[in-house]
Amino acid sequence: MPTRKIRVLIVKPGLDGHDRGAQVIARGLRDAGMEVIYLGLRLTPEQIAAAVIQEDVDMVGLSCLSGAHMALFPKIVRLIREKTDK
Repeated sequence: MPTRKIRVLIVKPGLDGHDRGAQVIARGLRDAGMEVIYLGLRLTPEQIAAAVIQEDVDMVGLSCLSGAHMALFPKIVRLIREKTDK
């Protein structure tokens, strides 16, 4: 019986324009056999939450150099919970 690959969403929220680290992590996860969806730069919490739900991922990697993750991460979690039973 084939096993399903772990699905990981890698995102860069906010105005941070540096994505080298996110790309390195995405490559490493792919090399480890995971299915990685990388959405690129400057995503809003709403876009990220929608992608989490649409892609039905197992994990989310939030890459944020600026420190804005302290405000963005709780909002993303809240949006996901509002739209799902997770």
